[in-house]
Amino acid sequence: MKRVLDLDGVAHVAGERTLLMGILNVTPDSFSDGGRYDSLDAAVAHALEMEAEGADFIDIGGESTRPGHVAVSAEEEWARLQPVLTRLSGRLSVPISVDTYKAATAERALGLGAAIINDIWGLQRDAGMAAVVARHGAGLVAMHNRAAVDPAVDIVADMLAFFERTLAIADEAGIARSRIVLDPGIGFGKTPDQNVRAIAELPALRVLGLPILVGASRKSLIGHLSGAPVGERLPGTIAAHVLSVAGGADILRVHDVREHLQAVRLADAIVRRGGRGGSHG
Repeated sequence: MKRVLDLDGVAHVAGERTLLMGILNVTPDSFSDGGRYDSLDAAVAHALEMEAEGADFIDIGGESTRPGHVAVSAEEEWARLQPVLTRLSGRLSVPISVDTYKAATAERALGLGAAIINDIWGLQRDAGMAAVVARHGAGLVAMHNRAAVDPAVDIVADMLAFFERTLAIADEAGIARSRIVLDPGIGFGKTPDQNVRAIAELPALRVLGLPILVGASRKSLIGHLSGAPVGERLPGTIAAHVLSVAGGADILRVHDVREHLQAVRLADAIVRRGGRGGSHG
């Protein structure tokens, strides 16, 4: 089903083709590329490179959220983000997303030109986040998360209940549904089997009527199933992402934009032929 998605004040047609969100971590400790882009010149160059390769959005993170990460203050997070956002202002033609769950960081980032907030806690960690997103008319990627892994949890039911709470918060704050994307949160608060199920049962999330983003890029799930180290997980990542497109994903959050662009062009030609064959409503 095609829906107008207004993440950044520009109409994107979700469901028409798979959109790509390129990952830029300006952190010293991210699980895959920590330290690789924490210099200003390297970060700016990589953002521009991903745009040239076909990214529809650039998602910039200033705090690692890998398992076992050490949380940083809003001030430290902003010290990492501010120089990059300043340098990219006016240079990127695609919207910037900022990966943060802190309202103070979101407020500053949106004031400096970011258009989207990617909240790994779906508005449920910082009580001020919904108001910030609403006040700026920003787009929102709301991710499912759990404070602790519980193998006994029905992860699909848990995601649906979590997103219902997120949407109630968003509605109360005045965030338009056309600005919201849901992310099942692969690798966050889930066992490997729950991560597999989250991808396999993506169609269950379609009942909420919102676009879906999946980000499995290089994650431990790929290593768990394949035995591959982080630097060798591109084939498994693409497999997970192509299957996600078949299951109803509209946006993929990826490290490797060029390779994914080729993959999703093939996936879209097959899966979206005739409007997904009518299989995902």
